[in-house]
Amino acid sequence: MAQNKTWIDEDRWWQENFSSRPYATGRNYEEFRPAYQYGFESGQHHLGRRWNEVESDLRSGWEKFEGKKGAGGTWESVKHAVKDAWDRITGQHEVDTDKMAEFEEDRISRGGRTL
Repeated sequence: MAQNKTWIDEDRWWQENFSSRPYATGRNYEEFRPAYQYGFESGQHHLGRRWNEVESDLRSGWEKFEGKKGAGGTWESVKHAVKDAWDRITGQHEVDTDKMAEFEEDRISRGGRTL
């Protein structure tokens, strides 16, 4: 349950597991850490709501997120990580396998590089 998890535990888990995510190829954990924390905290705050109900609010909130300082990143560059952390803390896993497959095909066509 989300109430039993702390950011310290989640931070440790994400640091060990982020590299398995398709959006993480060629990037380091520190680039995603603020996004994971934001998704974790947002998921706890919005328990019971669906991602598609809150995404626009989270997009706006990302620009003001205090933890973002030093790491930066536009919403477009971090939203998959935010959603990943959101899904993990809320237990909502609406995986769009078609989109993930498209992302992987696009990444491979660029020689494994991300944008």
